[in-house]
Amino acid sequence: MPKGKRAAGPPLVFAGPAAREVRAAGPVLGRAARLLAAPLLALAALACLPAGAAADEEPEAFTMADPRIVESSGLAASLRHPGVYWTHNDSDDAARLFAVDGATGETVATVTLSGVQARDVEAVSLGPDGDLYVGDIGDNYDGAWSEVWIYRLPEPAELADATVTPTVYTVQYADGPRDAEALMVHPVTGRVYLVSKKQDGGAKLYAGPERLSESGVNTFEPVADIGLWVTDGAFSPDGTRLLLRGYFTAQMYRWEDGTPQELSRRVIPPLQAQGESVTFTADGRTLMFGSEGEASAVEPVPLAGELLPDSVARQDAAEDGGGAGPDAGSEAGDAADGDRDGARISTRTALTLVLAAVVVLGLRRLFSRRGQGG
Repeated sequence: MPKGKRAAGPPLVFAGPAAREVRAAGPVLGRAARLLAAPLLALAALACLPAGAAADEEPEAFTMADPRIVESSGLAASLRHPGVYWTHNDSDDAARLFAVDGATGETVATVTLSGVQARDVEAVSLGPDGDLYVGDIGDNYDGAWSEVWIYRLPEPAELADATVTPTVYTVQYADGPRDAEALMVHPVTGRVYLVSKKQDGGAKLYAGPERLSESGVNTFEPVADIGLWVTDGAFSPDGTRLLLRGYFTAQMYRWEDGTPQELSRRVIPPLQAQGESVTFTADGRTLMFGSEGEASAVEPVPLAGELLPDSVARQDAAEDGGGAGPDAGSEAGDAADGDRDGARISTRTALTLVLAAVVVLGLRRLFSRRGQGG
């Protein structure tokens, strides 16, 4: 074997016309390969970029891996620990919260609530004070219990298993007992709101006192009728949007002066066996929808147009060079909707078109040279 040569595998054998074609095309194929190699490699690298590389990175769906989580009924995006979500089981469980890593679905901490019964825990929310509010507000007897409870505890600074004694608030409704599964704490005012699951064909939004009291009973007053069968709700991080969900439906509201204003643009939740929970991501751009059951999934739904919280829409308008007036939230969001929703599609489409153009050009040059040399 000549020096510097490597042994090769069995050669491909061509005979007859095939052999002549290969010999004739060999130099041209070599030149075409050299012409196409660099751009193809560059395009391949670009095509491997994440789908959201040209836009803001969006959270991905995840599955709760903890076998103890079998009835995830509430969901709240952590304020202190990015990418972590707080959840809890429904009835028939100990009084505890699970901190779940949204990247892996693994539980990274379990917080046990001491000294409380946890009769039917249905919701969890974070307040502007950094505290977690847990709603023991369910009533499987459709309004048979005269009192329900809200538990309040600081969100832990460190993610580790712990036992805490929460502050307990006793709650009643001004118009009588209700079955409820939605508790939301406004992120600016700190006021607590509840939504009944159903009552005489509909639901109601109830506002608590400006400040909850540990002594006596906190009476929640009806604020608005809600035309959904509500299983959970969440305020946007800036407090300008309220999302309420049912098993298969969802409705976004603009929050103005303590009341919800229904938006015409719809939110389409993912199809889930028993849609139970929802939360905004910490940046306010995405809704995370959860469901009950073993190994239950949490799935993202990105927002656009008037569905975006006002602060997010103003930020986008400023980045796009637009105005940031009081109505920029809806107008700028709608104007930029196509660009933002299509960012990933346009990036992939552009790459595909460029790749196709390079291939066509290469093949054209290949056959042109073959024709000239034939």
